[in-house]
Order: sequence, then structure tokens, then C-alpha cells
Amino acid sequence: MAEPAMPFDRAGDGALAPRRISILNGRLIDPAQRLDRESDVHIADGRVLAIGAAPAGFEADRRLDAQGHVICPGFVDLCARCREPGDEHKATIASETRAAAASGITTLCCPPDTLPVIDTPAVAQLVHQIAQRHGYARVLPIGAMTQGLEGMTITEMAALKQAGCPAVSQANRPIHSTQVNRRAMEYASTFGLSVFLLPQDPDLSEGGCAHEGVISARLGLPGIPEAAETVAVARSLALAEHTGARIHFRGLSTARGVAMLAEARRRGVRASGDVSMHQLFLTEEALRYFDANCHLIPPLRTGADRAALRAALAAGDIDAICSDHQPHDADAKLASFPETAPGISALETLLPLALRLVEEGVLDLLEVIERLTLGPARVLGLELGRLSPGSPADLCVFDPNAAWTLTRETLLSQGCNTPFLGQAMRGRVAWTLLDGRIVFER
Repeated sequence: MAEPAMPFDRAGDGALAPRRISILNGRLIDPAQRLDRESDVHIADGRVLAIGAAPAGFEADRRLDAQGHVICPGFVDLCARCREPGDEHKATIASETRAAAASGITTLCCPPDTLPVIDTPAVAQLVHQIAQRHGYARVLPIGAMTQGLEGMTITEMAALKQAGCPAVSQANRPIHSTQVNRRAMEYASTFGLSVFLLPQDPDLSEGGCAHEGVISARLGLPGIPEAAETVAVARSLALAEHTGARIHFRGLSTARGVAMLAEARRRGVRASGDVSMHQLFLTEEALRYFDANCHLIPPLRTGADRAALRAALAAGDIDAICSDHQPHDADAKLASFPETAPGISALETLLPLALRLVEEGVLDLLEVIERLTLGPARVLGLELGRLSPGSPADLCVFDPNAAWTLTRETLLSQGCNTPFLGQAMRGRVAWTLLDGRIVFER
């Protein structure tokens, strides 16, 4: 298995040495420009210099032959837990950004439920510094809405934004008080921060570990009803409409929840939503053998919900697909199903599963790349996920036809907790570039 390249080439004095790179003969796909054609890309000083012919006088330090490969913007992942600081026994920023680079992901959003919580500029800056030290991917800390994620006292959001947080969130922790929720949205809106919300009512979902329905009843698993999502979506949309805040539903899972979002958007509510990649493939049927790797929050829903999520993605009612990466140590998945830790290790299946959506006719290749790049970048309000001249040179070059099998040995993430182990995959990254430097080379 190939290893990530060293994160940066360095000049003799220790300064970062700029590189000029030409990526040649590839199929260039840039959703921001609606481009899908054979072309070259030329990079200098960390920026895209030109598409097509090289500028006069340009001499590349290195040429990458992308014949038979797709060249696209680096993927932007709206939710990936790197477990650092606080849970380094599960994973670290170094290990997970290495896995991200090998997967074509150049930007990761880290939820605020670290230890300590990302509720002060100091913790946000710590996350930045650790990520910059390793250099494999850009890590954006999402700031906490309330101090300690306790749902009571609003954080200093202006300071969090200045420290590099593009959005605020409660991660999976609830704000029980509607009044505190309202004030937090108003405060976030004042500073132009998006509010990431888990669409799940804490009371209706308390103690649940599976979709409430026939399967959970048959297996004797405590259920989480569809209403847990729809009640939370309804409350958040009402508050967003009242406050004018820009909200984003992180991890929609039901047909009804997506329909409510689409209807509110038609009324002008500033709301968006994403879906975790596994929700587009797995359903509650995967729980039949009590596979703890299928213990997820929100839970895997019905086949009808999965079909509705796919349709909403194709219609543009869902803006982005994310990994919802949650690496765990082996012990976290060894107890009885309800007692295991929820979440899957998902960075390294993001691209092959996206290409599976293309194979199955859900989206075309440009559309699926848009949901992995430009869509999430727009949610964050950042000039990422595009390859126009002058843009940051974050690129993914992948072979869409490369066949491989997902095994523990092929995973770079410290977490091996995925229900896709042993499955045949198609599509693999050859090179990933971050700010114009090769951070992964197979």
C-alpha cells in the first residue's frame, strides 16, 4: 500500500519551498465552472495558475501524467472526528489527516466535542496548530454554540470566528431550552456564522440505537422514531425563519425531514442540509446480525428513506455528502449492540462509494463531485472546492476504474470500524495536492 508523501518540500533554510506543478492529460471536472473535459492544470505558489495551455514562460518543477484519471478539486468534508485532543487512543489528527489525504480530502471540519471542547479560541488554535504541523489536510474546527456544550451559556462566537471557526455547533449535544437556542442563532447570525444542527430531538431519541420500526421490534433494540428528526427539523426551521440565521442540518436521515427542508427553502429560509455517505447505501436491514459497525446516530432508516435521500440529492435539496467519520478503538464495538459506541470509520470509503452512486445512476460524475466539493464549501462560506485560476491549489487526482478491496491492511485511519470491510471497491486516489504541494502519492 502506498504511503502519503511527506507533507511539504522544504528549502535548505527550513522555509516552505514553492513548487510549480503541471498535471497533464487528465479529465478535468470542476463543478464551479461546469467544466468536464480533457485538460491540463498548471500550479504555482500554492494557487491554480492556468487551465489548458501553460502560460508563456512557465516551467514546471514536476509533471504528473493523469492519463485515464480524473482531476477535480480536493474534497471538503463537513464532519470528520479526528479524536484529538482528548481521545488519542482512538485516533489522532496526524493519522486521520493522512487517511484523508489518501482519500482525496483536503479540508476536514472537526466537530466541537473534543476534550477540551472547542469553546474558546485557544482550543480552536490548538487544533489548527496540530493540523498545520502534520500538513496532510486542512482542519477547520467547528466552534461550540454553548460553553462546554452544556446548552446553557452562549460562547464568544466572534472570538471563535476570529480563531478560524467557520461555523458553530452543539455536535451531538442538545440545547433543551428553545430560548437559548434562539439567542445562540441570533448571536451566530450577527457574526455571519453558519449553525450546524443535528436533526434529532434528544427526548424522543433518548436511549435509542436503531430506527423505530419492524426491524428494531423484532431484534428487541430500543428505537429512535422518525419523529425525532422531524420534530427537531421543525423547531430549527421555525427559529431560523424567526431569527434570519443561516442553519445547516448535519446528517439528515428521513424522507420527511428532507421534504420539510426543501419546503422551507422554497419559502426563503436560509437552511441547507447534508447526508452521511453510509445513509445512501445502508438501511435498517443491516442490523439483522447485530453488527456494531452499523450502530449509528442518526440510525440507519428504511429503504424508502434511503430512496428519498438519493432523490433529494439528485434534485439539489441536499447540498453535500460527508463522511461523518468516527474512528473507534476495537473495544468500543465489543459490547452488546445498544452499549457500543456509535459511528463508523468513513474517510477511505468516501470516493469509492461516491463513484458507486454514479454507477447506480443516482448522480452523474460532475454532480457527485459537486456534492463533495463546491456544495460543502458553499455551506461553509469559503472559497474552496473550485479550480478557477487564482483558487487555492487543492486537488484530487483519481483513477475511477482502479479496483481494490477494503481491508484492515489498506486502511490508514486508526479506526477499522466500518461495515464495508471486505467489500470490492472501485476508484482510488493517485495524487492529492494541498495548497499546491503533493501530500499523497500512490
